[in-house]
Amino acid sequence: MKKTVKTNAMRILDQAHIPYEVHTYPHENMAVDGIHVAELLNEPVQCVFKTLLTATAEHHYYVFVLPVHLELDLKKCAKAVNEKRIEMLAMKELQTVSGYIRGGCSPIGMKKSFPTVFHETALSHDLIYVSGGKIGCQIAFDPKQIIAFIHAKTTDIAKEP
Repeated sequence: MKKTVKTNAMRILDQAHIPYEVHTYPHENMAVDGIHVAELLNEPVQCVFKTLLTATAEHHYYVFVLPVHLELDLKKCAKAVNEKRIEMLAMKELQTVSGYIRGGCSPIGMKKSFPTVFHETALSHDLIYVSGGKIGCQIAFDPKQIIAFIHAKTTDIAKEP
């Protein structure tokens, strides 16, 4: 049996004694879009969440976590974190700011702790899936535990369908 190599996110959850499940999927070393990840995991898109980083012009960073089938509403996000305006973080800055690469960005275990907001639907699930910290790896956990652990908040941060 092949041993799972622990990511920073997994080590942090282990240290905090927060239970989680590791799920892997084939990826051929390329980022896979979230809807495809949900299909590969055989899970509904409402339970598989993506992690997106944003920034203000003053370089204040914020993390937003929402179901993979939804699109981030930057106006709602700015309001949620009491900023006038925020933008998506430039892809070239992602690894420098977070320590993660595109397709492997987890809300747990970034280089620094940033204010984090989960989409309000996270609390309606017993388990949600987020990136485990590398492409091809998802971790599932009780969202209530994680939201409390990282001091995140929840609100509506998605564009209307």
